[in-house]
Amino acid sequence: MGRYTGSVCRLCRREGIRLYLKGDRCYSDKCAIERRSYPPGEHGQGRRPKVTPYGQQLREKQKARRIYGVLERQFRNYFKRAAARQGVTGEVLLQLLETRLDNIVYRLGIAPSRNASRQLVLHGHIFVNGRRVDIPSYSVKVGETVTVKAKSSKLDLVKEAVANRRRTEMQSWLDFDEGTMTGALLQIPARDEIPVPVQEQLIVELYSK
Repeated sequence: MGRYTGSVCRLCRREGIRLYLKGDRCYSDKCAIERRSYPPGEHGQGRRPKVTPYGQQLREKQKARRIYGVLERQFRNYFKRAAARQGVTGEVLLQLLETRLDNIVYRLGIAPSRNASRQLVLHGHIFVNGRRVDIPSYSVKVGETVTVKAKSSKLDLVKEAVANRRRTEMQSWLDFDEGTMTGALLQIPARDEIPVPVQEQLIVELYSK
């Protein structure tokens, strides 16, 4: 399955906001948004065309995809699952994305970015309920524990991320014990507890056409 391998800073510039895709760099003055706030490409600094309602819907969908690092087909499948469940579709969609294992690892502050957390999961550094899980899209259930492998807790990437956990703004629906490097999902977050700058209703409108 293909995955975007280009400059992630271009993605932030295209959306016009920080997507925090590059860890510590996003918090420094080296952030692309700080240096070049206009969209990438030769016409980036030119006159911007008027955005249509469809264009707004598309941008919100692309923004959500890029924040969570999900491919188009995966994202559409998440939407179908959300639409089939009870509740507000847009909110359920974000809840499904937030409870992905790679996102939980990032939210717990074990990795500096979602890309880094995905690599930790893929390389077998993360355990769920004491069992190694190497699937980034694994859906963490309420009450399940997420632990860093004992040897992996000594990795520089993990140690630096934990030291800077305040930056990731760990949410109240999560718990983390730095001594045992173990976190837990306490509850499914409500929409106002999910800190992502996305208008999910526009995504629902886009896929509902």
